[in-house]
Amino acid sequence: MANNSSRDLTQNLESWRLSDLLPTGEGADDVWFDVLSAVDRTYADLVDYQERLERQNHELEDLRSFLGSILASVSDVLIVVSRSGTVLETSASVARITGKPLWEWHTKPLAAMFTTEDVEALDRALADATNARATVTIEASLLGPDEPAPLELSISPRMDDRGRVAGYVLTGRPLGELRKAYSALAKGHEELKAAQAQLVRNEKLASLGRLLAGVAHELNNPISFVYANAHALERYASKFEAYFQKVQAGAEREELIALREELKLDREIRNLREAVHGAREGAERVRDIVEDLRRLSADGSGEMVVFDLVDVAQVAANWVIRGARKSVSVQFTGLPSLRVQGRPGHIQQIVMNLVQNAFDALEGREDARIEIGAEVVDGRGHLYVRDNGPGVPEDVAQAIFDPFFTTKPVGRGTGLGLSISHKIAEEHGGRLRLCPQESHGACFRIDLALAEGAA
Repeated sequence: MANNSSRDLTQNLESWRLSDLLPTGEGADDVWFDVLSAVDRTYADLVDYQERLERQNHELEDLRSFLGSILASVSDVLIVVSRSGTVLETSASVARITGKPLWEWHTKPLAAMFTTEDVEALDRALADATNARATVTIEASLLGPDEPAPLELSISPRMDDRGRVAGYVLTGRPLGELRKAYSALAKGHEELKAAQAQLVRNEKLASLGRLLAGVAHELNNPISFVYANAHALERYASKFEAYFQKVQAGAEREELIALREELKLDREIRNLREAVHGAREGAERVRDIVEDLRRLSADGSGEMVVFDLVDVAQVAANWVIRGARKSVSVQFTGLPSLRVQGRPGHIQQIVMNLVQNAFDALEGREDARIEIGAEVVDGRGHLYVRDNGPGVPEDVAQAIFDPFFTTKPVGRGTGLGLSISHKIAEEHGGRLRLCPQESHGACFRIDLALAEGAA
């Protein structure tokens, strides 16, 4: 259009009869020169104006193409409306959600795009955005071909060059996809928690397996002893029955003396007492083992109670020793008794894990030795488990309490024992840490709050 106007003006200038416009006679040449100069300047200005119009036209076309590509490619809903609420522009995503072409929404009221239930909230949000000159976020549903599409809608005022509200820009993200993503995330989180719980159960089952191995080994000896003495008692009973049958039958004294010597009843009477004593001792040993097992499994949850830390550590360590495949020297040092506050069953789990780790670290060592000690440090009860094994390298020490971190071969550890123990200590208001500056071996220390008056 600019090109046609400038061309017509140029043709008009060329068709003019300058001789009709310019004076003749003296001084006509000067006037003629001035006129031609003015024509040249005007023509140059027109050409420059035409070039500027063409540049601006190209810029506008580029800008329009750029905005069009944005509106076509943006995945979220984008709606531009006027101050009165008339739809001016929409993104291509609106057509995908509503199932209607974009031109059908242009010049329509904004309220026509949303469900009737959302119109009032939409009008209120537009008013709030105008008054606050800030973005307002609501939930509203676009009318879809089958069912409404819920959106998280952000309404921002659009300002003119004088700072007045000229319209609004609405951007919305489909809540259906977000809710699906949240649902998938929650499901994944639940699956992760279930997997973690399963690993924790596996670790507990592994500890239970070691415990049962110790129980079976420990019970085997006294039960075998009771079983052997029961057989001896049965044999003795047979001999005494034979003797008393003769007595009841009225046998002569000489015959009874001979039978007594033949059955060796005097010796068997002494052996009978030994068998009864041995059976009683074996039964008492079984009773003690069951009592230790009951104490080990009790008080695993509930409120904090006052208990003897040394006694709990001895019970836990003894069970690991019973289930061990080799003999290791285990020494208890420090305080003979230390009253602390906590859950005994949980603390036993920590001690069993520390002692078991020490046994594993000492595998193949001839002079294997474990020291368990109790002391009071800075007004708190401390229990430490120290071994003379290879120790903990510095790079391993940095991650030793991380979940699933283990230095054991595959199949021999889940990497959760120390992590669970560390968490239990924190739940008790204490700490489980690696002792610093150990010249040889490894040392772990747990601290707990002292019971009132224990210091």
